[in-house]
Amino acid sequence: FRSYGVDRCVFNSSELNDIEFIRSTFYNKLELYRFSSSVGKFVGYTEYGVKQADYMNSLTSYLQSMKAQRETYCLNNIGNEYRAA
Repeated sequence: FRSYGVDRCVFNSSELNDIEFIRSTFYNKLELYRFSSSVGKFVGYTEYGVKQADYMNSLTSYLQSMKAQRETYCLNNIGNEYRAA
């Protein structure tokens, strides 16, 4: 059995409003739940994932830190990618 998470930035420019941060949690290649900065909360895709998403959304400080990841994680890295290209 394999459980893992994936963080990614989806973008079409280096402007902050064009960037989406997504954190997905998988179990055996099945996405259980995900945080999307464009939605602003966790969303579950399985019965277990819905329960986990509800719990994660109830943790206001954690939810705020996830919302900040778009700027802290994506903005700097995308700027580096554009400069490297």
